[in-house]
Amino acid sequence: MNRQKIVAGNWKMNTTLQEAQALAQGLLKAVADGPYGEVKIIVCPPFPYLHPLRTMLGDRPRIELGAQNCNEHASGAYTGEVSAAMLKSLGIPYVLIGHSERRQYFFESGKQLAQKVDGALANGLKPIFCCGEPLPVREAGGHEDWVKKQVEEGLFHLNAGAMKKIVVAYEPVWAIGTGKTATSAQAQEMHAVIRKHLAGKFGADTAGLVPIVYGGSVKPDNARELFACPDVDGGLVGGASLNAQDFLDIIKSAIH
Repeated sequence: MNRQKIVAGNWKMNTTLQEAQALAQGLLKAVADGPYGEVKIIVCPPFPYLHPLRTMLGDRPRIELGAQNCNEHASGAYTGEVSAAMLKSLGIPYVLIGHSERRQYFFESGKQLAQKVDGALANGLKPIFCCGEPLPVREAGGHEDWVKKQVEEGLFHLNAGAMKKIVVAYEPVWAIGTGKTATSAQAQEMHAVIRKHLAGKFGADTAGLVPIVYGGSVKPDNARELFACPDVDGGLVGGASLNAQDFLDIIKSAIH
């Protein structure tokens, strides 16, 4: 079954506005001239840069934008937070939900993430729902159950129609920013586990349409092997997305 290939760059809390604009401009020029047509390219800059980059990229952008988070509430007295409706008003199509750093540092719960998914979908945003296990869980052999539970808590309240609007990102926490990467066999194994779990809830046809991307120290030298796995539909790229050439090389690896 043909699924959309996706390469998303998560810039996290990095770059100044000027650096973000220069990086986006370099990427835009390169993809305009290159053979990247079949790969959906997304960049997720810090919140303050969404509007200026949206303006730079234009109304029918070759590179789409995603926010790194949204609040679970529609509006209200939540100082410093950003709602899905605000992102919609900016014309932002994607939003990361449940990134491991949000779970770890901001203690986001499964219930809270399910509410964020609902808010994003209600505003026409496409959630990139992140899941993945920390090293102690992997070493204890509990990684499959851990990730299945995260998927259940965040997504199993949806119907099949809504599930088709979700992108899932498997990010083994032990491989984020550590220089470690899951082997292609480990990545494929977990992506297949997630897809089978989705199939058990939503049916094989729906599960077969959901892109599942890998996020865990994706680099130009390992991307092609990872993306060649049958259930790996691209990547959620962290540090390497801050270097235009590295990110472009990773995007090229998703072209088959």
